[in-house]
Amino acid sequence: MDKTIYRDRVKALREEMQRHGIDACLILTDDFHASEYVGDYFKCREYISGFDGSAGTLAVTAQEACLWTDGRYFLQAADQLQDTGICLMKMGEPGVPTVDLWLKNKLENGQCLGYDGRTVGSARARALKQTLGRERIRFREDVDLAGMIWKDRPALPERPIWLLDAAYTGQERSAKLDLVRENLKKEGADWQVLASLDDIGWLFNIRGGDIDYNPVPLAYALIGTDSAILYAAPSAAGDQVRQALEADGVQLRPYLQIYEDLKTLEGQRVVLDRETCNVALLSSLPESAAILERPNCTTAAKACKNPVEMENERKAHIKDGVAVTKLLYWLDQEEQRDRIRKGLLTELDVSEKLLSFRKEQADFIEQSFAPIIAAGPHGAIVHYEPTPETNIPVKDNSFLLMDSGGHYLQGTTDITRTAVIGTVTEEMKKHYTAVLRGHLNLAGAVFRYGTGGLQLDYLARAPLWELGLDFNHGTGHGVGYLMNVHEGPQRISNKANMVPMEEGMLTSDEPGLYLTDRYGIRIENLMLCREAFRTEMGRFMKFEMVTLVPYDRRAIDPSLMTLEEKALLNDYHEKVYRQISPFLTFEECSWLRECTKPL
Repeated sequence: MDKTIYRDRVKALREEMQRHGIDACLILTDDFHASEYVGDYFKCREYISGFDGSAGTLAVTAQEACLWTDGRYFLQAADQLQDTGICLMKMGEPGVPTVDLWLKNKLENGQCLGYDGRTVGSARARALKQTLGRERIRFREDVDLAGMIWKDRPALPERPIWLLDAAYTGQERSAKLDLVRENLKKEGADWQVLASLDDIGWLFNIRGGDIDYNPVPLAYALIGTDSAILYAAPSAAGDQVRQALEADGVQLRPYLQIYEDLKTLEGQRVVLDRETCNVALLSSLPESAAILERPNCTTAAKACKNPVEMENERKAHIKDGVAVTKLLYWLDQEEQRDRIRKGLLTELDVSEKLLSFRKEQADFIEQSFAPIIAAGPHGAIVHYEPTPETNIPVKDNSFLLMDSGGHYLQGTTDITRTAVIGTVTEEMKKHYTAVLRGHLNLAGAVFRYGTGGLQLDYLARAPLWELGLDFNHGTGHGVGYLMNVHEGPQRISNKANMVPMEEGMLTSDEPGLYLTDRYGIRIENLMLCREAFRTEMGRFMKFEMVTLVPYDRRAIDPSLMTLEEKALLNDYHEKVYRQISPFLTFEECSWLRECTKPL
């Protein structure tokens, strides 16, 4: 694409800034709900810059334009921002200031920073104002400058809302509403404001399709001690949805009506989460309202899957394991037919074939994110997504990194496998084995209750650190139940996160290694946190791996593994064969038996 289009858009943005007396403009990735992934209407940062990664912040002044993103996207952003006039700021790298400090250094006393307050979390705005100085800098929080120049902007989505039965959720809507009301009583509060879409979907047992790959509707919620209001597009809720919600005392009101309704809460005590409630929501509350800043009580409850959800997730992962195992067998057959060596198989071919295998599974709904199918050097781009413009043939004598997932009525999956194509070098085997060892050691951990992700992260990185290697992303993230594939509050990371791992939390285990212009390796399973045992010393926890797909034995160097690691691998492979083989053909079964034989 001709990159001058982005130079023109930055120029038009600056002209709009000048008309409104704004000296710097901040454009985040967020929608009105602090969502990680957003619908097309909200992709202002992408529209202005051309960078389409899921995380990034754009800051524009009269002279400069800079975009901040994290290590997952350094290579991608460098490529997409080239020739746009926008400077890439690599977050966390030495000498790179945060966007807040950069703005502080660029803005002079009395100058104005502008942004759309509906897309900026109130906690984020408060931190920004503390850094810049409320007295020194003026703020305009009611201007959607990007929207003013985006003439063909997509409309706000209004896709149908649908109900998820308690046979899948394990808990009725009324019981979940009671949980919120009990929390209001404990806090001595009158109302709970919810803005995060996954919390709302979980609370009301509803799902939608307003964000690609994330089955949530655009909605707000306001829950009182004896009432509940769901704010959503009127056209999105059919008669069945309305009747079911009304039966539990839930009123339906138009999506943006919440901003007016909040103005009526004079003298009320309101619980909300500043991390997910935007600036415009807080500005709508009367000055007489008392704001109680708390994490949403629904977030922790949602993260801890109940017994019904856990059993359903196991079923979903058997289905998904069958689909991905069939793909690996198909790749092997394509290699046997010499199609890969001849360059006849592309990344998009693999992506389409994988989707076709998932569609064969009962209760499959959609993919849980855009699949990452990365051949050879593309594997070093952590979140590479093949497009018709970037699509390349699967490379012989290299790795093929495949990160994908699905939504089923029984739950959400997320899996990464790195497959050998042709033959690989001893160095590549050493690297793959180091990643696999870290993956297995984390999965096999037994730890005292109260342990957080920061403490567990070392287990996955240690084999790489022994080689002077590392990876620049988190090791594990929470996963929703037929919900967002990235879910809090738990996280396994070398960044500060001390949220304890709780019974029922579904979390990924995905160490990796990325060598620019060479290859990438990542291995990912989902794990359920379970109680292991109790002793006089306390309660101890473990992980149950629910993903069921073989690793690539051709990339493993057993001489580099401990006896314990080999036992973990062999036990896992035996489980894969036992649970997946009944759903395969005779030929696929024979191939899987060979793939899962003990080291």
